[in-house]
Amino acid sequence: MNIKLGVDNFVESENVKLKEARIGLITNYSGVDSKLRENIRILKESNYNLVKIFAPEHGLYGIADGEAFEDMLHPVYNVPVISLYGDRKKPRSEDLEDIDVLIYDIQDVGLRYYTYIYTLAYSLEAASENSKKFIVLDRPNPLGGELVLGNRIPGEYASFVGDYELPIRYGLTPGEIGYYFIKYLGLSLDYQVYKMENYSREMYFPETGLNWNLPSPALPNFDSVVCYSGGCFVEAVNISEGRGTSKPFQMYGAPWIDMRKLYKKMKEYSIEDFDFRERAFVPFYSKYKDEVCFGLEFFPKKYCSDFIPVMLQFLKSVYEIHNSEFKLIKYADVSRLESLTGDRKVMDYFESRIDLEQLMTDWNKQAYEFSVYTQSLRIY
Repeated sequence: MNIKLGVDNFVESENVKLKEARIGLITNYSGVDSKLRENIRILKESNYNLVKIFAPEHGLYGIADGEAFEDMLHPVYNVPVISLYGDRKKPRSEDLEDIDVLIYDIQDVGLRYYTYIYTLAYSLEAASENSKKFIVLDRPNPLGGELVLGNRIPGEYASFVGDYELPIRYGLTPGEIGYYFIKYLGLSLDYQVYKMENYSREMYFPETGLNWNLPSPALPNFDSVVCYSGGCFVEAVNISEGRGTSKPFQMYGAPWIDMRKLYKKMKEYSIEDFDFRERAFVPFYSKYKDEVCFGLEFFPKKYCSDFIPVMLQFLKSVYEIHNSEFKLIKYADVSRLESLTGDRKVMDYFESRIDLEQLMTDWNKQAYEFSVYTQSLRIY
């Protein structure tokens, strides 16, 4: 049985008070119901008073990662669209003066470094500060809600790609992580989640019966999301993560990598949940645009495959083979490897001062602590 999304239940609720309210909708192209109808259109046709739209990273229609964008008017409904990615990442008090209710409806991926959840957190803060009601129209966590993985990022490495002591893979839906932010930040506000129906937390996205809902341009399918868990670390180094190819976050390489040596090195590890092969590719944008990159392509074998340790092994292998070429770089919101990994001990692992088992033991302990902390916040 296909699940019903929060937006489906919201529209069917026929809440008279909400129809009288002035609504600000935080959304993007992923804001569709289970029949793929756009939420903006649904709200307008259902006679809700939509007075403003707020858009996160990638804008309303899907621009490249890391690119700021300006405010605009919606081309069909002439409603102001406010940018929350650029100089302003949090709604200002003046943005909320003509709004009674903020509604959040965006497909997320369930990983700490994805910026939509920080748009949610900042917007919750703004709603609390300005006494606005806040509603989340809930959606699936594509990676399910049972596996919580990775370390909790400390405050010293907090940024727009990692904050609030979240683990890498946090196992919560947007509605649930909203409860987490409220608890963690000590916010006081009128908060409501329109739940999904027929959804359970052990589901991965392919099991929901829904069409793949593209969360951002570089995550074109579910396999790319599985590999994004860990694969996002590559954004902090001078290796292509496959952006600008048909398989972003499944192919990794650079013009200076000896892919035969890399493949042989990776074969020394016991990697059970992923197949991989040597792969040369040419990105048509992003890192190494129009250059031949040499590296590896990965294939998840199970929905629950954990790519975090695999990517750490990959990066360590490149670091060992090409130590002089391997560089840390600034990319989009990322200024250092710690911003994504949340742990300076990752470099200790690359330089063989600790082993992977030590690192994973510590990270698994932190993930468990998060699971315990959020147990009471789960609604499925």
